[in-house]
Amino acid sequence: MESSEEDDDFLAHEWITPQSSVNSVYQSHTEKGIRKICSELLELKDAVENLCGNMQSKYLAFLRISEEVIEVEQELIELQKHVSAQGILVQDLMSGVCRELEMWNKSNSDELAVQSELDNHLNGDMEDPKVTFLETVDILLAEHKTEEALLVLDAEEKSSPELKDLGDDSTAAVSAFKAAFLKRKAMLVEQLVMICEQPSFCLPELKKALSGLTKLGKGSLAQQLLLKAYGSRLQKSIESFLPLCTIYSETYAASLSKLVFSTISLATKESTLLFGDMPSYTNRIVQWAEFEIESFVRLVKENSPSPETICALRAASVCIQGSLSHCSLLESEGLKFSKLLMVLLRPHVEEILDLNFRRSRRRVLDLARDDDVLLPSAQVGSSHFVASPSNIILTSSGKKFMSIVKDILDQLTPLAVIHFGGTILNKILQVFDRYIETLIKALPGPSEDDSLMESKDSLNFRAETDAQQVALLGTAFTVADELLPMAVLKTFARKIENKEAGGGCNEGIGQNLVISAAEYKEWRRHLQHSWDKLRDHFCRQYVLTFIYSREGKARLDARIYLEGKGDDLFWDCDPLPSLPFQALFGRLQQLASVVGDVLLGKEKIQKVLLSRLTETVVMWLSDEQEFWDVFEDEYVQLQPFGLQQLILDMHFIVEIAVCGGYSSRNVHQLVSAVITRAIGTFSAKGVDPQSALPEDEWFVDTAKSAINKLMLGTSGSETSELDEHIILHDESSDFDETPLSPSSIESVDSFASANTGVIESPTDLTEPEA
Repeated sequence: MESSEEDDDFLAHEWITPQSSVNSVYQSHTEKGIRKICSELLELKDAVENLCGNMQSKYLAFLRISEEVIEVEQELIELQKHVSAQGILVQDLMSGVCRELEMWNKSNSDELAVQSELDNHLNGDMEDPKVTFLETVDILLAEHKTEEALLVLDAEEKSSPELKDLGDDSTAAVSAFKAAFLKRKAMLVEQLVMICEQPSFCLPELKKALSGLTKLGKGSLAQQLLLKAYGSRLQKSIESFLPLCTIYSETYAASLSKLVFSTISLATKESTLLFGDMPSYTNRIVQWAEFEIESFVRLVKENSPSPETICALRAASVCIQGSLSHCSLLESEGLKFSKLLMVLLRPHVEEILDLNFRRSRRRVLDLARDDDVLLPSAQVGSSHFVASPSNIILTSSGKKFMSIVKDILDQLTPLAVIHFGGTILNKILQVFDRYIETLIKALPGPSEDDSLMESKDSLNFRAETDAQQVALLGTAFTVADELLPMAVLKTFARKIENKEAGGGCNEGIGQNLVISAAEYKEWRRHLQHSWDKLRDHFCRQYVLTFIYSREGKARLDARIYLEGKGDDLFWDCDPLPSLPFQALFGRLQQLASVVGDVLLGKEKIQKVLLSRLTETVVMWLSDEQEFWDVFEDEYVQLQPFGLQQLILDMHFIVEIAVCGGYSSRNVHQLVSAVITRAIGTFSAKGVDPQSALPEDEWFVDTAKSAINKLMLGTSGSETSELDEHIILHDESSDFDETPLSPSSIESVDSFASANTGVIESPTDLTEPEA
């Protein structure tokens, strides 16, 4: 209120501005200024922010432009290098063009001179015969009448003296007409070459063209074109045939062979007709043919079936037969490719043979695992054993083995046998060895080969009875002695001539056999050695089963010669061999009966088997050191009775073999060695052999008498004791149901000497000596 009053007071004075007016004026100006400054500051802020953003973007753009500048500089440097290189190239091109122009100008001057000379002739006389001749040739060449053009050129060359020395390159100057003649002759050669190089040629046209080239002095070129044409024709035929290789897997190689060698033959004949038989032409034919043969062998390998299949073997065999036959036909034309062909084919064929025989060996092992080969039980001593239907299974292993071998032999052609006969024989031996190993696994008892012994458990069949074991031996013998040689001779020989009437094919060998007699004999000997392994294994396990009990105790003990009933066997009223040998006699008699029934009609193998068994017993007695250690013991007192009994037992063994008809020289030698050793051993202990031993005739007579008594069953007081040993023998026969395994016997190792490598085999698949 006071202020208003004061204002009213100031209003009373006109020259004084009121305070309110002053405030209102200045206050309004101050606010406007501040607001304007604030807005300007905000604008300035926005401008600064925009400036900062522009500076950042421009800085990034500057960096990008800097990088682009560097790249442009590098491109400029590369461009400068390229320009320099192009400049150098242009300079080289210019210099080269200049040199070419200089050379062309120099040569063109000579041609211009010739052309001017020819123009002079043409302008000088329009009826010149040379001009007419050239025009005629040009017309014929334009119409592709090559035969007429050739006749015209040939006639002109013969009639014109100017053209006599066309082949003389030493002539420096060439006339215009001569140059024109040579030019047209070259044009005719080009046309003939074009005819020869047509993809589908007609043989008469080709022959005419080649003949024309020959007349023009281009014989070498003509032959090259001929071979090229036949090669192209052959290639098309092969390309058309290759898709059929899988269909005709056995004959595809023979078909390819026919294509290749027939083409070679045709090309050779045509070349001879056109060019003659000059060495240069013949050599070119040979080189071309060798190239085609190499390509043929490569195609045979590439399109062959799987090498281990029988189909591949047949295809290879047919290929050899066909190819070598074609080669023999080419020999009449002076071309010999047989050696080259076999050098190229041999690795392929040998690989196929090797894989096929490997497959055959695996089939032999599969045969051992086949349930159909299970050996049947049979009554020992039954006269109907061989004829019984179940016994057919016994021989099925041999039949199946022969079928395995024949599967391969049937695929072979004569020429394949000629070139690979030795290899095939060796492979057959390997398959037979595998077959023998399989049969050895089927027999009871340990095997010398640890691998065979370990693999016995994998077999599905065992030959447990004497009859079954003998049947296996007989089957293997028949295969080795008859079936396998017969199959080989049938395959390897065209004509077989027997050396002995009725001797079958055992000893006969054809004159046309593709292997030598020495090779065939060695092959038969190897078969025999393989069978000997089976026979000796049977003899060893058979004798060991007789000698040793299930507990491993030897029934044939040297102590039986230490305890005698008297001091002198000679004065005994009824001397007999020791009880173990009497039991052995019964065992051998029993086995001989089985052998006679099972191997009916095969006396040879019967004698071989029984002779070897007898030898094996004596060999064990000779080599068993534990037996002799009893006599050599310093605390043992030896009596003459023991020496007499031992020698009688040895003579008894000899007489067993003689009586049975299977005596051998080896038995006599082994018995003599045992007697000599026994005399020496007893002499060392104070027994005088001169006074203790009767004459040899006494031992022989006594042994024969003992055999008669045992066979008649009149052994007197010894009957009860003999029966005891026969009971032991019957115990050992129990292995017919449960095979004994004397692997726990320590003496088995010493028995290993019963091998054909130590003592000579009693036979070579022949009858033993009496």
